[in-house]
Amino acid sequence: MELPSFAPFPPPNLRKDIVPEEWESCLHAWLLLAEGHLLLSPAAFAAKFSKDQSLSVFLCSYVDSAALQRNSLGSTSNDHSLKRLSFLLTHRCLSELKKKPPALLEWQFIVSLSILYSTWPNLRTLFQGLWRKGELDTTFQKHKVILVQSLEDAAKKDTHSDLNITLTQIAALLRVCAGYGELLLLGSDFIDALSTLYDHVSVPLKTKLVAVTYRCFLALTDPLKPKFSMLLDHLFALNSSKKQRSSLLAAVCSNTPLVRKLRQRITRPDGVRAEKLLQQLSGFEGSGTLPLRPKRPRPLKASKGKGKENDEYGHGAFDGGLHVHKMGLVTQVQDLFPDLGSAFVIRLLNEYEDDTEQVTAHLLDDSLPPHLKSLDQSENLPHPTAQPTSTNDVVPDLAPRASPQLRPTRRNIHDNDAFDRLTISPSQIHRGLKSSSQTADTVLQDRSSAPNKAAILSALAAFDSDDDEHDDTYDVEDVGGNVDASMPGTDETDANLRDKNDEALFRAWKLGPEVFGRDAGTRRGRARIALRSETGMTDEAIEGWGIMLGRDPRKLRRLEARFEMF
Repeated sequence: MELPSFAPFPPPNLRKDIVPEEWESCLHAWLLLAEGHLLLSPAAFAAKFSKDQSLSVFLCSYVDSAALQRNSLGSTSNDHSLKRLSFLLTHRCLSELKKKPPALLEWQFIVSLSILYSTWPNLRTLFQGLWRKGELDTTFQKHKVILVQSLEDAAKKDTHSDLNITLTQIAALLRVCAGYGELLLLGSDFIDALSTLYDHVSVPLKTKLVAVTYRCFLALTDPLKPKFSMLLDHLFALNSSKKQRSSLLAAVCSNTPLVRKLRQRITRPDGVRAEKLLQQLSGFEGSGTLPLRPKRPRPLKASKGKGKENDEYGHGAFDGGLHVHKMGLVTQVQDLFPDLGSAFVIRLLNEYEDDTEQVTAHLLDDSLPPHLKSLDQSENLPHPTAQPTSTNDVVPDLAPRASPQLRPTRRNIHDNDAFDRLTISPSQIHRGLKSSSQTADTVLQDRSSAPNKAAILSALAAFDSDDDEHDDTYDVEDVGGNVDASMPGTDETDANLRDKNDEALFRAWKLGPEVFGRDAGTRRGRARIALRSETGMTDEAIEGWGIMLGRDPRKLRRLEARFEMF
């Protein structure tokens, strides 16, 4: 039986008129259709898609609506399942079909997909494959021309309402597609437009311009296909401008870890050319007007109280809602990162004491602590039902409390027994041995409780002393000589070298585990050559490091805790 066609996902103005029971039925129907399409064979799926274009219409309508109304889509299990199945269908259409549907390669769909699934690692892999095949070139090149023209026009205007949305979309796409940043920096028109616009916009838009520029520069340091020469050309051009202390470059260097990351990633021969430039860029640190560089987080003391919490003005905290100040901070963060849910942003603000600059900086560099990375980043706050009445007393309770006991008393099972109550009979008390007829000799001669000798002998007979296999790893015959454990050298120098190599290898692993492949093409690639030059390790050692990291998740977590902090 042929599967029926998809109905388009309704826009928000129509969805609010659908009663909950009918909406659940629609979700259930979409879920059944999505699962049925995913179960089709590749040939059947391609044939179905060539005859029926309703799937692409549904995906475009759903992704656009979900990206626009992220906080009002719902949090039921059916809503989450539809979001997951929609991504799987999109992934199958863009990865399996030889003739890609044009609607799924349009700019609006690509941007909405980046906003909705920005935290999904498979989306980055999908965009990386499409970029390598050149299937996104036409879309990105057309939009770049329009984008540069809009940035140049915005520098001549006083209002920038449309620019806010445009920069938000670019930042979302740069997070998941490094190839888009590489395309934007082909030529100097885009970076010149950003630099000119920087001095004519407000502080919130300056923050977004810094984020977009930082992401574009990092896209040129991809270890799989680095473009260090292009990156240095842009940095030299910006550094030679007359207004460099108030320019976009100064803001990027002072508010992001760009200089530190370039020192780590740029290798010879580009490292010799970049050394003097990086020294000059280091002088920009601390001179920016956007205080985005994060402070060292202070350990927070966990509160163990169980009462209602009062705010800084002495008023009782109300349930189910937020203060206006807190809601404003959430809005500031979501303007830069529209894919984050309000509940996750609240957790970030609580972690960094309502400091939006620290939150923004850690999100830009993906350097959140592990306990925050493991959370659902699309989680939203529940809608408030009814706020309880609360008093405005600064000190609501003045009743005296008993002083706490200074030293706790120890208790055991013999408390309040007959000895404590002095009610034990004297006939029950004795001194010394209770039975004077037994001596040590009589106790040893009593064999009633002794172990069975036959059981001991049978256990010894079943024991095989050859069960433990001999480890011949370091035998003289196999190694070719004795292992000398007293080799000269300083432990501190070796530890520093290992830490430096681990950091370089770990960052290469995070950017692309395929650089640790064991085939000849990978060994001759530019990424592997750069990695060998930076670490001084052989191909076998690098590949062995990658294999061991893939087998040891605890080592991966330790490396993330050490090297992924901002």
